[in-house]
Amino acid sequence: MKRRTFLKAAASGATVGIAAGASPVVAAGKRRLKMVTTWPKNFPGLGTGAERLARRISEASDGTLQVRVFAAGELVPAFSAFDAVAGGAADMYHGGDYYWQGKSRAYNFFSSVPFGMTASEMAAWVYFGGGQELWDGLSAPFGIKPFMAGNTGVQMGGWFRHEITSLDDFKGLRMRMPGLGGEVLRRLGAAAVSLPAGEIFPALQSGAIDATEWVGPWNDLAFGFHKIVKYYYYPGFHEPGTSVACGINLGLWNDLSKPQQAIVRDALAAENDMVRAEFNARNAIALKVLIEKHGVKLRRFSDAIVTELARLSAQVLKETAAADATTGKIYDSYRAFLADSLAWDDVAEKAYGEARRLFL
Repeated sequence: MKRRTFLKAAASGATVGIAAGASPVVAAGKRRLKMVTTWPKNFPGLGTGAERLARRISEASDGTLQVRVFAAGELVPAFSAFDAVAGGAADMYHGGDYYWQGKSRAYNFFSSVPFGMTASEMAAWVYFGGGQELWDGLSAPFGIKPFMAGNTGVQMGGWFRHEITSLDDFKGLRMRMPGLGGEVLRRLGAAAVSLPAGEIFPALQSGAIDATEWVGPWNDLAFGFHKIVKYYYYPGFHEPGTSVACGINLGLWNDLSKPQQAIVRDALAAENDMVRAEFNARNAIALKVLIEKHGVKLRRFSDAIVTELARLSAQVLKETAAADATTGKIYDSYRAFLADSLAWDDVAEKAYGEARRLFL
């Protein structure tokens, strides 16, 4: 295949795996691509979403792009997926971009931030509000071309050994929560830690952590948290619409033909919708199972707790935006788009949701 685009990127100093001689295997006109994930193998919704995405690409390209998925730990550790793709040890990653906030705190805005966008708002911002261009600009220096690959929707607030009745209950609490949500908890006096998916259950079981959030009923049921703790809280202030990302080695992306790029882009867009739909369907069923079969005690955070979480979240986001000019620019775009979305939501889905309850 033509290499002019790749050579141009390499000459400009882009950090890409192909430039390091780590290009995907090309044989008989077929590329064999490695996708590394941050999820356990075949994990519902996230791991299976990665597998389904790989099949979409392979089938739509008539086998010219063959994607093999490696679960967390099979090729690289979960939190090494970004570096593997940036350096060319892998061709694609499938994970949450807030895991890379050590690279730039701006990555949180392309995954989820406390009291931020819902799934539909996130898609609107990235696809039509300038978010994709900002994301591209953030990721290009790392040799990554980013895309949305799914969304979990609104997540749950977490699993706790004991009821959370006041802000004091967070003091000294050891809780698994990544991203900026973890920073909010720290300001309440909790000890927030970020653990990859496969380490959460044993940490909760051993007592290394007292509480955890993960995703929602479907995934949480699969992980079996209800076997250890019974108090299940909502709303998930920290992740109102968590976007799953697929980052592609930039050198590889530039080296694909236009038709191949279109196939990959369309497969990702389709999977972004599919993952969100599946989570909404499965969560509704799993929540009933957790409550009715396993005796889980569903609880809502009090208004006083939510109010303080909101105050601290605004504080954390402003400080994050001040980290550097790039993060500030992304925050400004994110916040302005969210403000417009909320105004529309007041007369659209929110208003309809309130009216529908009268019908039901």
